[in-house]
Amino acid sequence: MVQPRTLLISGASRGIGRAIAERALAEGHRLSLGVRDPAGLSAGPLLEAARRCPERVLLHPYDAAVPSQASTWVAATLARFGGIDGLIHCAGLFSRVGLLFEAGQEAEIEALWRVNLMGPWWLSRAAWPALEASGDGRVITLVSMSGQRVKGPLAAYPCSKFALMALCQSMRNEGWDAGIRVTAICPGWVNTAMASRVTALPAAAMTQPEDLAALTAQLLRLPTSAVPFELKINCILEG
Repeated sequence: MVQPRTLLISGASRGIGRAIAERALAEGHRLSLGVRDPAGLSAGPLLEAARRCPERVLLHPYDAAVPSQASTWVAATLARFGGIDGLIHCAGLFSRVGLLFEAGQEAEIEALWRVNLMGPWWLSRAAWPALEASGDGRVITLVSMSGQRVKGPLAAYPCSKFALMALCQSMRNEGWDAGIRVTAICPGWVNTAMASRVTALPAAAMTQPEDLAALTAQLLRLPTSAVPFELKINCILEG
């Protein structure tokens, strides 16, 4: 039987974040979902549960690029549920900016770092006291295989993801003695809007969001003595 947790999930309005949130809801967890526009969340089990079961689901506005929204969201979650047992970072941006970026692309690079690195950093910092108080806290971060290796001419995106991997390692070290376990999930191509321009691989051959949701559900079941730090997930062979 799954022990219910109170989970903060960013990027829950679509793609991987939504799949993880829907699976977590089905598993019986309490959800605090950070989305850019709660009123614009499309129909489905998350919206239905938020309307019918406010004791199970909280929808809260959250923009990962705005540091004050992290603390506001955490405060609202604590007010609603009284604690936080898990934090799942799914919000992120993609960029094709390479090493020889053009003038004016600095703003895109800065936005990427603000969302992909500082967003999880701000949110983790805000939620940390509650995770420590839980005694069995979990932090799961969707990093990407781009946080493990660099392929092609991309520079800005993998740099942000390598930095995010370093943050995950630091959080693991910081939270270990308090029972906080951190996992970095590093998938390759996932069948989401971010991969819609990929032509070398059909969508059906990619990792599916529901597969990552199933892995996340299993991570939340494991005892502190068996939680992996790093999961590399490939849909194509890599060296």
